[in-house]
Amino acid sequence: MCQHDDLLQEILACETAVWQALQNGDVAADRAALHPKFLGVYPSGFAGRDAHSGQLLNGPTVARFALSKARILTLAADCALLAYLATYHLPGDETERAMYVSSVWKREGAGWINVFSQDTEALPEGVQTPLP
Repeated sequence: MCQHDDLLQEILACETAVWQALQNGDVAADRAALHPKFLGVYPSGFAGRDAHSGQLLNGPTVARFALSKARILTLAADCALLAYLATYHLPGDETERAMYVSSVWKREGAGWINVFSQDTEALPEGVQTPLP
């Protein structure tokens, strides 16, 4: 495995841990993965670390999930962007949802911390995108 693949697997494991925190309703794990100045960009607007972690105060926000089509872009020696497709179900809802996610991770000490994330709702299968 090359360094690029190693980095992809390392960052993907960090991102998966965030999803697992959402699935487990684990405020502390979610908060620990996010930089104090974390910025999330979502269809509903902007969110910081407190808002992202705060959504878990009422319990899990994800029932199950799968991450696929992951790719990594090295931005600097200590910074990388992970992009992937997330499919997931909300608690009590069997509707499968999908979104593309771009997530920027920065190396801090021996690990990585999430500084930015943007979610883009995936178009339903067969729908043509208006973009080239």
